[in-house]
Amino acid sequence: MDRLLSQLINGLHVGSVYALIALGYTMVYGIVKLINFAHGDIIMVGAYAALMLFTNTALPFVVVVVMAVAVCVVLGVVIERIAYKPLRSSPRISSLITTIGVSFFLQNSIQLMFSPTPRPFPVRVNLPSLIVGPLRVSGLTLLTILTAVALMILLELFVRRTRMGKAMRAVSEDISAAQLMGININTTISVTFAIGACLAAVGAVLYSTAYPTVSPTMGALPGLKAFIAAVLGGIGLMPGAMIGGFIMGVAESLTKGYVSTQLADAVVFGILIIVLLVKPSGLLGKNVNEKV
Repeated sequence: MDRLLSQLINGLHVGSVYALIALGYTMVYGIVKLINFAHGDIIMVGAYAALMLFTNTALPFVVVVVMAVAVCVVLGVVIERIAYKPLRSSPRISSLITTIGVSFFLQNSIQLMFSPTPRPFPVRVNLPSLIVGPLRVSGLTLLTILTAVALMILLELFVRRTRMGKAMRAVSEDISAAQLMGININTTISVTFAIGACLAAVGAVLYSTAYPTVSPTMGALPGLKAFIAAVLGGIGLMPGAMIGGFIMGVAESLTKGYVSTQLADAVVFGILIIVLLVKPSGLLGKNVNEKV
């Protein structure tokens, strides 16, 4: 039982990171119906930004996270304005291919700047562990889970209660009607990408502290798993992204603990296939009828 609880805690830990990243995916898809495959590489850029700050400065952990967030936000907005904005009226396949191109561009740019060699990530989080009977939960695990849940709640409140959040919902429903109602489409979409990049940066730092190695390709697999988490929960739905992330993390942890570490990814992708066969819209998604 103790081993099972430990595996569940580990699963919630990594699942929280997947959930944070998946929130960024689902935000962008919910507004502009774009699957941003470069999102995982924004995670990688955030990890390198935090690495450089940790290595060359003595700034506190929170300050480093804020600065890494700033780097990723600027990068996310610039990418949207340069690469994605000109393609809004183009077929979706064009935008999708562009995101893959941006992904390779970021990976190769970081390789040229820092070399392909993986680098150790200095962990500066010293939090007391929570001990409940024989179960010991590290402070980092608690920080990651609480951060993911808190950010999801804040994001949900932002979308439901603020003026910009209402504009985002209007754009997601009908971009042409929203524009006729006086909503600034460019600003709304840029804010959406900025929020997604912010979540990616936070996820990057938490992921790097849990797995303290960074490399130019480190964002590919977490980004893909986070995308699967978003689809699993119902892409475009923030609670769905959170639930999907937790399911992915727990499934991966239990497979590594009881079956095989080599089969962990296969089990995760297998769960996605089963869910899509049974409920293609995701766990929380609803089937929508379209006129043709």
